[in-house]
Amino acid sequence: MKVTFKGISKRYKGKYALQDFSAELENGIYGLLGTNGAGKTTLINIFVGILKSDSGQVLIDGIDARSLGVNFLSRIGYLPQFPQFYKSFKVIEFLRYMCVLKGIPAEQGEKRAKELLEIVNLSDAAGKKIGALSGGMRQRVGIVQAMLNNPDILILDEPTAGLDPQERIRFRNLIAKFSENRTVLLATHIVSDIEFIANQVILLKNGRLLKQDTPQALVGGIAGKVWEVAATDETIDEKLNRLKVSNMMRDRHEIRLRVIDDEKPDARAVNVLPNLEDVFLYYFEEGAQW
Repeated sequence: MKVTFKGISKRYKGKYALQDFSAELENGIYGLLGTNGAGKTTLINIFVGILKSDSGQVLIDGIDARSLGVNFLSRIGYLPQFPQFYKSFKVIEFLRYMCVLKGIPAEQGEKRAKELLEIVNLSDAAGKKIGALSGGMRQRVGIVQAMLNNPDILILDEPTAGLDPQERIRFRNLIAKFSENRTVLLATHIVSDIEFIANQVILLKNGRLLKQDTPQALVGGIAGKVWEVAATDETIDEKLNRLKVSNMMRDRHEIRLRVIDDEKPDARAVNVLPNLEDVFLYYFEEGAQW
């Protein structure tokens, strides 16, 4: 299956949330990476039909998604950024209800729901009311409902919000396993969500496609632009004000700064290997904490 975004634009009150966005997605995991307000949720809402674009098309194997109607919707699973639940429903009741909405036969849906609850470590919560669950547990219920219909396309908008580190690892493993012969679009501003599982990363900045490539290629693109710089208590303030510091660590009496710069930022600076977080900070400087 091929998903094509062709010249997608959307404006709110005269300001572009998306401007001439074009990209192609095939089977695999695509990380949609950008700061808050970059246009990620707008793009997803257009993709799933919640919003209409001002111009452009979403094509599925060359056919306009809007013309496919229910046939398209039946092929996608969707977890919005702020999922809403019926808090008085028990978890298993909610999933049964979602199976009805998705047209999944009762017996098949029951089996699928229990399998997914086991995978996301929620089997013991199946009989609990959703309103009694923690935020992280509700997020996992949202992930389960998105996967109930075994979709060809899985769309996840900030899916790890509220998950603890173990849950996030479990989630990444689940998505990596699920992605075989499917298209997964995962929108996030948390680099670690996609660093090791994304086949391609789409960088979205101010509503425009900045870059689309493999994580390895993006990291290789900033080779030689990440540095380690030593500082002391006496020089740290000057260096923090002058340099683009992404991280700092105290080592006894010395402070080591991780600096992103096109040029050697300090006489004693030493090049270090970049990672995907460095890529994010390099292209989204305004989102970094300098």
